[in-house]
Amino acid sequence: MTDRDDRNTGLQTDRPHSARVWDYLLGGKNHYPVDSQAGDMILRTFPEFAAIARLQRSFLVRAVRFMTRDAGIRQFLDIGTGLPTTNNTHEVAQGVAPDSRIVYVDNDPIVLAHAGALLRSTPEGKCAYLEADVRDPRRILTRAAETLDFDRPIGLMLLNIMGQLSDEEEPERIVSELIDALPRGSYVALSDGTDTSDQLKAAVEAYNAQSVNTYHLRSPEHIGSFLKGLRLVEPGLVRSADWRPDPESAGVTREQGHAAGAVGLKE
Repeated sequence: MTDRDDRNTGLQTDRPHSARVWDYLLGGKNHYPVDSQAGDMILRTFPEFAAIARLQRSFLVRAVRFMTRDAGIRQFLDIGTGLPTTNNTHEVAQGVAPDSRIVYVDNDPIVLAHAGALLRSTPEGKCAYLEADVRDPRRILTRAAETLDFDRPIGLMLLNIMGQLSDEEEPERIVSELIDALPRGSYVALSDGTDTSDQLKAAVEAYNAQSVNTYHLRSPEHIGSFLKGLRLVEPGLVRSADWRPDPESAGVTREQGHAAGAVGLKE
């Protein structure tokens, strides 16, 4: 991506942004030098971080595939989707069920600029993009209802997004409000980084000191509490890499497992 004047687009290119840094760690091209520099700083402090990013993407694939293939879900609300990469939610879901409908939500202007890649739906299904902040669940739910039928089960994707909120921003309340709006039979996939590594905590602290937005590591138990009231699908709350693993996530080391994830059913 070339440097340009982004004052009128809302883009901040003088400081790293989580979506662009994540894109860099996943091997993407939609980032600025300041983002790759931040990514390299993270990797110097915690070399396994890129592996965690890839494992989180693999968790998304397995969770969406389970919901679509095994649970019959045909609608998805993906909040904090980030920049388009391989195996986006609609690609996985529509690969199983072409009539699936997906609403992507993000508040990063650069994600909006690349939203076209997220909207390449099958003819039978539909994809929509909503520019909104997870801190405003009422707006998200109202706008998502223009594409999704809230009388039918929905798969809610909350991957690496609640860690963007501090405890003072009440992430538990926000997740609860989103879940309350879902009909019975819906599923929620949630995953975030854990505070189980001193090296990872040091890397995140260094990133937070220079980034537009901050990330907040939490204990696995705290992350699991966001899904209170749901019946967790086996194997429950585990390392993301251990949730119904496939050959791609086999042999994950302890250092690469500092993210917890689960899928819960609203009964």
